Amino acid sequence: MLSSILRGMAAGAAGTTALNAVTYLDMVWRGRPASSTPEKTVETLSEKTGLPVPGEGEQRENRVSGLGPLMGLFTGVGVGALYGALRGLGWRPSMPVAGLLTGAAAMVGSSAPMTLLGITDPREWKPADWASDAVPHLAYGLVTAGTYAATTC
Repeated sequence: MLSSILRGMAAGAAGTTALNAVTYLDMVWRGRPASSTPEKTVETLSEKTGLPVPGEGEQRENRVSGLGPLMGLFTGVGVGALYGALRGLGWRPSMPVAGLLTGAAAMVGSSAPMTLLGITDPREWKPADWASDAVPHLAYGLVTAGTYAATTC
């Protein structure tokens, strides 16, 4: 089981790289800015938990800017670990199904906390917003499932 989880974590890291690459390509293609929701999530969590982000001024802002993407990386590796655990327990879906479900799990894992914190509301998203979120997460899911399969002995 531990081997499956570790392979899942590595696959999740590869999937996160794919997600980031697709997101950056979308930003280049459409000329859109980076999302501010990861930083808003850090700020909101800091306020709600009473755990301040240390520093003042630019130093603190830089920490918040670094913590936002780190949360995404933790989500990606965590969903990969869950994928590995499920595979270790015998779950054997087809590659397309595994990719789709794993991508959906990562999308929920990143969007649900932001929705619960009031940072975003998917009910108000436009089709372009959904595409900007769903396509990179699909890439995540397919690369995570594919990487896991490629590491299976």
